Amino acid sequence: MTLIKSISGIRGTIGGDTGEALTPIDIVEIVSAYATWLKQSGQSTKVVIGRDARPSGHMVNSLVVGALVGSGIDIIDLDLATTPTVEMAVVTQKAGGGIIITASHNPVNWNALKLLNHKGEFISANEGSEILKFVTDSNYSFSEVEKIGSYELNKTALTDHINSILNLPLVDVAAIQNANFSVIVDPVNSVGGFSISQLLNALGVNKVKVINGEPNGNFAHNPEPLPENITEIVDEIKNGSFDLGIIVDPDVDRLALVSENGEPFGEEYTLVSVADYVLSNTKGALSANLSSTMSLKEIAKKHYQEYFEAAVGEVNVVQKMKDCNAVIGGEGNGGIIYPELHYGRDALVGIALFLTNLAKLGVSASTLRKNYPNYPMIKDKINLEGVDNVDEVLVKIQEAFKQYECNTIDGLKINFEKGWVHMRKSNTEPIIRIYAEAITQDEANALIQKVKDLI
Repeated sequence: MTLIKSISGIRGTIGGDTGEALTPIDIVEIVSAYATWLKQSGQSTKVVIGRDARPSGHMVNSLVVGALVGSGIDIIDLDLATTPTVEMAVVTQKAGGGIIITASHNPVNWNALKLLNHKGEFISANEGSEILKFVTDSNYSFSEVEKIGSYELNKTALTDHINSILNLPLVDVAAIQNANFSVIVDPVNSVGGFSISQLLNALGVNKVKVINGEPNGNFAHNPEPLPENITEIVDEIKNGSFDLGIIVDPDVDRLALVSENGEPFGEEYTLVSVADYVLSNTKGALSANLSSTMSLKEIAKKHYQEYFEAAVGEVNVVQKMKDCNAVIGGEGNGGIIYPELHYGRDALVGIALFLTNLAKLGVSASTLRKNYPNYPMIKDKINLEGVDNVDEVLVKIQEAFKQYECNTIDGLKINFEKGWVHMRKSNTEPIIRIYAEAITQDEANALIQKVKDLI
């Protein structure tokens, strides 16, 4: 059983003992603390909630509703909804915050509460710490019967979200419609089934096949959209006739693509291709987290724009994007953040921008992919159980590689001439995560080994 309380919310496995898993008591505690924090913040006491299709979602939703209403919070419930749809609805509904019930790419036995502020963005570290202190101190404030909150079910938020995408200047519905694309979608039995279908229909894509489309939360495969988990859609494309395959995680904030020849486009290159399109039409900075492909830096350079790196985590990337006025950004795991729409990872806008670019270029997805390098990225870790001060280990590694450019905003990233290594201390295990990227697989492995040997 696992329960992780962090600055952005709570996540864990369903079932077990209080404080050791995501139990009803733990859910009510953190939602009550969030409601108390919201009332003290001076923002609207209206909260938007939504959930992915996990079997535990309805149970968690009921607990969230009860705790919020009992705390005097008015609820707008989107029911089954994508994460970006909830984020945008917070703003359009003029709510004080939002709660998304999703464990993202985690397996079906997990669920989580993602907490949003009045901007529809993840709460800050300071805000998260304040809410967790309310939980620790059991500092909750509940309402008398005449002041309990109200409940409203909203079924139009997805349409509003899609209409906002259609109105973006860089989304060309006519071009997409004229391209007559044939698309196959794998939403892994969650909310991407109906949301992507509605988006594609609005974009004029009439040839759409959906596999694993029933939103029952019984994921047909591991829900993280990595190459080893998307073999079914790859086989469908190889045996059929499609221009593009689209894969999303259960809450539709990560986007992976498959080219018409059945070759995965690469999660890292979702952002690369969309950034290339955006920067070819809009001048401004590009920003992504430290563990994203170095191809992004090359894309920024290609368009004579600046590239800024952020600490890992959506809240950190968003803050960096605001600081540097980035016009496009995100994370290399397929997370597209397009500020023209909103500051949040959004697979739906990523699809619209990618299809527009593909239609205007008049090329296949595999041809587009050849425009970008193929830098192998290795993800590894090293166990440091028994080591008292992991931070000191990173300091010593930095000293050993002081002749290279080092970034310490999130662990330690060493930039070599033809590659990089990024090391981050885990918050939940006695390990250091080690990511490396280089020109070749052998060179990436060599960089990893160089660091592991030193450790």
